[in-house]
Parts: sequence; C-alpha cells; structure tokens
Amino acid sequence: MKFKAFFTDDGISLLDKRFLPAMDKVGRVCHVFLTPTHAMLLHNLLGATAAGPDGGGPQCVAQFAKDLLFREYNLSSRNGNQIAFSVEVALLHRALRSVLAVHAQPPASGDAAGAPAIQVRLVNKLPAGSRSATPFLTFETKGARAAVVQDVPISRPLSRSDVERLQAALDAAKDLPQTLVQVPDLPQLQSLVDRLKNAGDLLTVAVTQYGDLHLQVSTSLVNVGSEFRKLRVIGDRANAPVGDQNLTATTRMDMAVERGEALSVQVNMKHLVKSLHCHLAKPDYTFYVVFQYFIPGTRLADKSISFYCRLPVLDPGSS
Repeated sequence: MKFKAFFTDDGISLLDKRFLPAMDKVGRVCHVFLTPTHAMLLHNLLGATAAGPDGGGPQCVAQFAKDLLFREYNLSSRNGNQIAFSVEVALLHRALRSVLAVHAQPPASGDAAGAPAIQVRLVNKLPAGSRSATPFLTFETKGARAAVVQDVPISRPLSRSDVERLQAALDAAKDLPQTLVQVPDLPQLQSLVDRLKNAGDLLTVAVTQYGDLHLQVSTSLVNVGSEFRKLRVIGDRANAPVGDQNLTATTRMDMAVERGEALSVQVNMKHLVKSLHCHLAKPDYTFYVVFQYFIPGTRLADKSISFYCRLPVLDPGSS
C-alpha cells in the first residue's frame, strides 16, 4: 500500500483556506479516501451515521479530481488502488499550515527563487517507546532557511471490506432530491437559523417545485418561521398557482404538499447549524444543501470539485 504525491499550489490553497476549515466545523474526524481519479474528505459516512435518536449527524462529502490537488500522484494498494483512513481534521490542518509557512519563506539574497513543492506520503514509523509501527500522513518541504517534516497520526488504512462499505455509503450519498432550490445568501441563511435555534430543537424544512424554501419551528409555546420565495430551481419544477398569493406561508406550503408540488421533512436544528458552517468553503452557489463551484473567471461549473451535505431526517413528512 503506497501513496506519494506533490500538492499543486491551487490544491493546497483550497484545502487550507476553504475545505479544511469547513470540515473541522462539521466534525472532529473525517475519512480521507484516495482513488486513482479522485481524493475525498468524507464526514460521517461510516459508523454512527444512523445511530441514536438524532440520526447520528450530517454527512459531508468533498470530492476533488486528483489533478486539481496533486501532481506526480502515485497510489497503489490491493484494494483496487484505493486507500482510505481516518484523521483528525484539526491535526491535518495544523500540519498543512506549518509546512505552508516554511514553504512561503522568501529566498535569501542571491538564492534561486522558488521553494520545492510540498510532498505528502503515507509512511509507517516506530514511535519512541513502541514496539509496533504506526501509520502517519507525512508532509515535507524546504524553505529558504529551514526544512520541515510534519507527521500526522492516522488510523490504520481501512480493510477491503471497509473500503467497499465506504464506497457503498458514498454511492448512496449521491442520491439527490428531485427538486433543489438555490439559497440566495448562505451566511444570511446561517444567521436566520442561528436565531431560530433558540426557539426549538427541531426544524421543519419544506421546498416547493416553484422555488419556495420554508423553515419553521413549532412547539407548544411558539410557532415561528421564515420563507424565501421564487428561488432558482433545479430538477422537477412547476408554476406557482396564481390563487395562492394572498394566503399565509404555512397555508401555501400545506397546499403545495397536498398537490405533490412540495417536499417537507423535519431535521435536528443542531445538524442544520453544523452543515451551514460549510459556507467556509466559499461556494459560488448553494442549492439546499449542495455547493457548486465555478471555474475561476467564468460562470461555468467546475466539475473537478463537488461538495455536499446530507442531514438525517427525523420525520420523513411528505418526502
């Protein structure tokens, strides 16, 4: 089992500035899944995903084409050239920032410009006082005045059966609702949810085929919510009934559900708050809750990056 590669400048910047901060807010530990074509950061796809009364928390998938993150990408294993392991996101980010600091050192007067690329590889090392080797993800680079090697402890690579389970969970996580609506302003939505979370622990989320997003908290003491209307729709869509314009938001949504033109589910408020921290990854567009990126300088979707979150549904409602 071998993995060795060099980061591209764009790739390491994406991880440092956007995706690792976002993943760290969602959960302490993630899986790194390396395949011949892609590198992925996966949160909560195995283990406790379906455990407990709250469903185990949100799932997050950040997938990158290997050429976006790496060059000289060498990967081999007996599991179909796939390697997966778990790692603490904060430790991974700390090591990355440490090697970036050395890598960015300006050259001394008279030295050639340009620091060596940052290398990452899987290694087994014998820690002091231990009799058995431990796997690490090792980062190495040289700066103008120093060199650095950062070892990040990881789990033992997943077995073939666990890699197959991870791939099956990943395939299942790709199933999307038939209708998605574009959130106009993700930080604005996060601010709204931060206010709603003080009213209750459960949130009803409803989406119509004509672009309405409805968020509501209902308890024995309070009934409060908010509505976004006429949002951009992807997937199944319909024309909004003219006669519904003067009705309340709740009545309109109930009628849309009855007509089969809306989906309504109940989710844990804490899970939604966690998933909305993914705005730190700075998506160009957000479709509830799928994130879309553009090729820099264009309005064309960048298919080398995909990022999405799934929340466990506590009450399937009309879904």
